[in-house]
Amino acid sequence: MVSITLSVPAEVKAKMDEFPEMNWSGFVRTSIMKKTEALSWREEMLKKVKEEEPLTAWIVDLVRKGRKGRFKELQRMGAV
Repeated sequence: MVSITLSVPAEVKAKMDEFPEMNWSGFVRTSIMKKTEALSWREEMLKKVKEEEPLTAWIVDLVRKGRKGRFKELQRMGAV
């Protein structure tokens, strides 16, 4: 495992020292691991969305073509 050094203001360190039962190193390690997992998941989802852009564009275009002229057709039928 790799070690990192963290700096916190003296006031924060004093407050941390009030809770000796707290494993601050473990807390920070777990927080970093959770955040990196969340960011990795986000990057993966953004990549998938980017891959699906052509399909999404095709679907939007298809729906627009299907709706084109629909309002005039409804007016002609007396529905609007």
